Amino acid sequence: MTTAIFPAAREVDARFAAAARPLAAVTGAEIQSPLIKGGHARYANLDYGASAPALSVVSAYLNEILPYYASVHRGAGYASQISTSVYENARDIVRDFVGGRPDDSVIFTRNTTDSLNLLAGCLPLQDGRPAGEVIYLDIEHHANLLPWQNVPHRSVVAAPTLAATIDRLRDELARGGVSLLAVTGASNVTGEILPIRALAALAHEYGARIVVDAAQLAPHRRIDIAADDVDYLAFSGHKLYAPFGTGVLVGRTDWLDAGTPHLAGGGAVRDARLDSVSWTTGPARHEGGSPNVLGAAALARATQVIAELDPAQWYAHEDAIRSFLVEGLQRIEGVTVHQIFADSSSADSSSADSSLADGQPGAGTIGVVNFSVEGYDAGLVAAYLSAEHGIGLRDGRFCAHPLLKRLGLPAGSLRASFGLGSRLEDAERLLAGLRQLRQTGLGWDYVVDAGRWVPANDTRSYPHWAPNTPGTAGAAPCTLD
Repeated sequence: MTTAIFPAAREVDARFAAAARPLAAVTGAEIQSPLIKGGHARYANLDYGASAPALSVVSAYLNEILPYYASVHRGAGYASQISTSVYENARDIVRDFVGGRPDDSVIFTRNTTDSLNLLAGCLPLQDGRPAGEVIYLDIEHHANLLPWQNVPHRSVVAAPTLAATIDRLRDELARGGVSLLAVTGASNVTGEILPIRALAALAHEYGARIVVDAAQLAPHRRIDIAADDVDYLAFSGHKLYAPFGTGVLVGRTDWLDAGTPHLAGGGAVRDARLDSVSWTTGPARHEGGSPNVLGAAALARATQVIAELDPAQWYAHEDAIRSFLVEGLQRIEGVTVHQIFADSSSADSSSADSSLADGQPGAGTIGVVNFSVEGYDAGLVAAYLSAEHGIGLRDGRFCAHPLLKRLGLPAGSLRASFGLGSRLEDAERLLAGLRQLRQTGLGWDYVVDAGRWVPANDTRSYPHWAPNTPGTAGAAPCTLD
């Protein structure tokens, strides 16, 4: 392991030893990425925040249960009975993982966005209209911002500090008429953790409930919604080392049982007639159609693996990589690390437990680092790091446009994110690539193709089964993400 990034090599080894090796085995850890100038490099995956690789244990489990995959709930056959058992048992496993109350409903959805849209259709009504407003901050991911724009709502501009932001939320709640406070558990842009326990207490003080978007928090910190008195929690399997795109909403049943069924279809009804319907209650009310059995099973298995981690070791591994990376970025001229709150790192995040330390401001950060490089478009830097160094990270606006604007980054920035399968070497390679960029510039010509920076005259190829090759027109530009 090279330690040239910092002068005191022995000190660096001691400080960051916890990050020398991955904490858990993940699939694709040894993928070889073709380099634009020839040769290959181990793919350094620094894009866990978008979709984390599957845990190897989860992959093995899926191979084990896949032969038994069949219809659920209404099948009398042997495989159907097994699939039903796996699917329903997944609810209990996920509920336990987040410290849910025994009577909390666990509803499987497509992703976190789906979960929050589901809850938006379950807000209590009075005379046919929502009985109260929803409050949310301007730092939210679109998943926890856009669903509330269709109901009475108030957006609150976050203050420069967490402490002052809580004061602003208190002032809004004190005005009355609020039914729900919607907050992120950890920013998907900067990784800063919000004090969930304190926010839950604040919401309840003024008669409101709280929903937490835990898409980024759940893969990085213990969560206990019963202890923190959180009413609703949403997160996604694809960020929690489980493939197949399953989300989940966990929370109190009364709103969910009375709310508008999320998907009108088979399984969600007690009785259907040609021109009317009687809906059921419980998770089935919102899970119309054939469910994603394998996705739910993968998510449950991943939570079991994560639940077995030693929290001290887990947090130390992540914090070592993050500290190493942030310090290294701050030493490179022209590179700026971005954060929302001045007091977000005032507590040692490695000490945060399920209640997020003492629930006060400064609860720390997760394995997400946001930065920009002076003089370079973020998309160009990402393309350079991929093509010339085999590094994958995220560029754009991260589905958080209002936040990027307030950070002074309307065109986007860069995000490095990591987790259980990461190692210090990944951060070292990123820093080495950025130093080279600042010292010698780009080593290849790049052009914009379909809104994305790509290497010019790229002759590298994907595996034979992949439909496209690098540089071909594809999805929408990430600057819109």
